[in-house]
Amino acid sequence: MSAAPPVPRIAARAPAWSARSAPPRAPGMAALAMEGAPSLRLPGEHFAAALLFLCTGCIGLIWIAPELAAGLYLSPHVAGVTHCFTLGWLSMTIFGAMYQLLPVALGVSIRSERAGHVSFCAFAPGVALFASGVAFSSVMLRNSGITLIAIGVTCLIVNVALSLRRVADRDVIWSAIVIALSFLTVTFGIGAILSQNLHTGFLGDWRVTVLATHLHVALIGWVLVMIVGISHRLLPMFLLAHGADTRWTARALTLLTAGVLLLAPGILVGHSVRSSVVVWLGLLLIECGIFCFLRQAWLFFRARKRPRLDAGLRHAGTALIFLAATAALAPVVLALGPEYRRLDTAYVMLGLLGGLTLYVIGQFYKIVPFLAWMARFRNEMGKKRVPTVAELYSPLVAHIDLALFAIGSLGMVTGVVTGISPVVRIAAILVASAVALFVSQIARVALATSFRGIGSASVQPTITKASR
Repeated sequence: MSAAPPVPRIAARAPAWSARSAPPRAPGMAALAMEGAPSLRLPGEHFAAALLFLCTGCIGLIWIAPELAAGLYLSPHVAGVTHCFTLGWLSMTIFGAMYQLLPVALGVSIRSERAGHVSFCAFAPGVALFASGVAFSSVMLRNSGITLIAIGVTCLIVNVALSLRRVADRDVIWSAIVIALSFLTVTFGIGAILSQNLHTGFLGDWRVTVLATHLHVALIGWVLVMIVGISHRLLPMFLLAHGADTRWTARALTLLTAGVLLLAPGILVGHSVRSSVVVWLGLLLIECGIFCFLRQAWLFFRARKRPRLDAGLRHAGTALIFLAATAALAPVVLALGPEYRRLDTAYVMLGLLGGLTLYVIGQFYKIVPFLAWMARFRNEMGKKRVPTVAELYSPLVAHIDLALFAIGSLGMVTGVVTGISPVVRIAAILVASAVALFVSQIARVALATSFRGIGSASVQPTITKASR
């Protein structure tokens, strides 16, 4: 790997996460394309693959609707489709965003772009093979996939860790990335155990508790912690929010981390989950952590200088409502226990689809069009009329896909809770339709800009009307 020099910071960051944080500056959308960012091909290939997995996952939801309605979350089909969302959509998007945002958030470029491409070339096909192997009970596909995933994840973690080591001012975002990557490692380890169990069955009845631990470490420790950390920089940037109290992010990270560290072993070793004080304490800390994150997001939204919210921010705001609903449902699920499998399925679906997936779609609407605009039109400013970022896609279609996705997610949860399979299938079709519209929007951005210049070096910071 060839070392890349540190890049200049473009905005003051909040101090160490354990200290009282000062409000971070909102440097504007141009910060997303600052000097030191990698070639757009690296995040671009991750985003493209993530969209393919999102589409595959949505088609899979229609396919497995009867199993979801029956609460059969242990079904191989359900597990395969779930990994299209968790590994293929969420993790792939986070990887791509992390490569682009490290210079913005921490002032350092990724240690090696080549290692980033190697990670992608192993991880993307690995996820496809693994999800297929799980869904169709193929040991060969599953083992091949998990081997490639291990290579991809290892390359990414080493690459990012070497980058993080060069950060002098280790703030709340740095801490979030370190914590999230640690939980990603744990997630992968537990996932490998569960994969081995699929053809040996050595876990026996313990499989359900190990699966519950795997899900919570993955969705809260890996995905949600990363979202909390990255949102600390992106939300004020997107909202043009100044002067908000930013200390709630550090509180959210502290509580979420402590909660997962208590909840995960509590579930694993507890003879009775319902009676485990450790599990309940872990859940309480996680609930408080989610409250702190929602409080931080609300403060950013309230401090925004632009009253009218665009489609991307409305996606994010709606996702936060779904996240709050998931947190409210969690104590009920824990109190009733694993016997209520349809409720357990609905709980995971609510958080995974309505919360995390919809939130990431909102970030897509903000990040991808702007990066594409910078790659295509930055050199044409002042020479001729160029479109604004907002003109690269249709706000009307974006709002329609938001409505379809929200209604579809609620419909799927309702159908699963009531056990009505046709309702789940129709709702899944609505979700798939929403995703089709969303992907068509991103394709429109790609066609409008032709992505000329994506393979070139990173673009320079330019504050223009592009961010309007």
